[in-house]
Parts: sequence; structure tokens; C-alpha cells
Amino acid sequence: MATLIKNERQYRITKSQAAKFEKAICEVEAARETDIHPVLRKAQLDAMKSQMEDLQHEIEEYESLRSGKRKAVTLGSLEEISNALIQARIAAGLSQEDLADKLGVKPQQIQRYEATDYQSASLEKINQIVRVLGIKLSHPAEIKMNS
Repeated sequence: MATLIKNERQYRITKSQAAKFEKAICEVEAARETDIHPVLRKAQLDAMKSQMEDLQHEIEEYESLRSGKRKAVTLGSLEEISNALIQARIAAGLSQEDLADKLGVKPQQIQRYEATDYQSASLEKINQIVRVLGIKLSHPAEIKMNS
């Protein structure tokens, strides 16, 4: 599962890491004479390219949310609620500080919630965040019990 960029600081760091991977890939590809066995060299390049693709995907997802192009977030289970809340905040154009202001809490509290995937947030607080972000459910939840 790809990592979710949660704020502008993480976005800048991810962009920087992607640039470093791109440079490293170019350097490895340009180095024709090397002591590394061709199979190991290929494995190294494949691993670096895979990591680069993951970073690019994270960057593209964050930029899409931030630009407002992506308004819907799909939630397959309650375990995904933290990512959905973070994505909804970004799509709403709110920083962690902006959300904190709207909730009447300190920005550090939102940072803690997001850093811990909302594990420390009460259901009441999550409900408040859902209302502030204007999140709407497109389908009612269905609960099936094992019999």
C-alpha cells in the first residue's frame, strides 16, 4: 500500500526524494563500465525505478487532491477512514492548521490525529471532522451479521 502524503512538508520531502531517485537512476544508467554484475545492476535499477514510481504516484495523488480535481474518496472499510479524512481535508483545500481552527483545537492535535491514523480520536471528534469537511456518504452503510 502506498504511503499517503498528509501535508505540504511531506509533499516537499517526497518531491525531493523523487528527484534524488531520478538522479541516481540516471547515474546508474549512464555508468557503462561498472564492477557490478549485469544481473545485480538490473535488479538495482528495477528496485530504484519501482521506488520512483511509488513516489510519483504519491505526488500525483496529493496534487490531484490539492488541486480540487478529485472530490470523491472511496472508503471500502472503517480501517480506511483515516486516509479518507486526510484526503477529504486536502481536497477541501484545508491545511492541518485550517482544520484545527475550524474545530477549535491546536494544530498539533490534528497533526497527532493524522500521524496516528486517528487512533486517538473519539468517534465524536471524527464525526465533528466529517461535518466540518462536509463529507457526504453516497450509499448507506450496510451491516451484515454472521448467523
